[in-house]
Amino acid sequence: MKRTQPKLRIGNGYDIHTLTKDRDLILGGVFLNHPDNLGLDGHSDADVLVHSIMDALLGALSLGDIGKYFPPDNVKWKDADSLGLLSKVSEIVSNKGWQISNIDSVIVAERPKLMPYIEFMKQNIAKCLQIENNLIGIKATTNEKLGPEGREEGISCYSVALLEQKE
Repeated sequence: MKRTQPKLRIGNGYDIHTLTKDRDLILGGVFLNHPDNLGLDGHSDADVLVHSIMDALLGALSLGDIGKYFPPDNVKWKDADSLGLLSKVSEIVSNKGWQISNIDSVIVAERPKLMPYIEFMKQNIAKCLQIENNLIGIKATTNEKLGPEGREEGISCYSVALLEQKE
């Protein structure tokens, strides 16, 4: 017996990038000041929050990951604005007949303190996805000095996205 298509799909995403000198620190499209003037290293702008959201959205529909759509060896995506890439992923999701129910993310970083910037991140992402701010959850935590985030070698992010089939 063939199973019918579910009306809800969930996906999870994860990203981590190394902290390095001479790069901007961008999370959720917000430029942050790291106490040691560090930013995230990557082919695009290395926005781990937005990258993990894109992977969660794509994963919910079994469409692969962002590397499939924006390969890091393609110069077209060098220093790309991740919010622009998220907009493209949102179009893919919509064209497949799905809409975003909600997104929840956790950023793992020892520094800088992210609480003052979270509302701005939510606004940027909501505007990009053309959804209400209250459909996006963003939390920040430290790794209690453990692992690469705790040693301040990098910043990571975990995201979950719930999609609902359009009527």
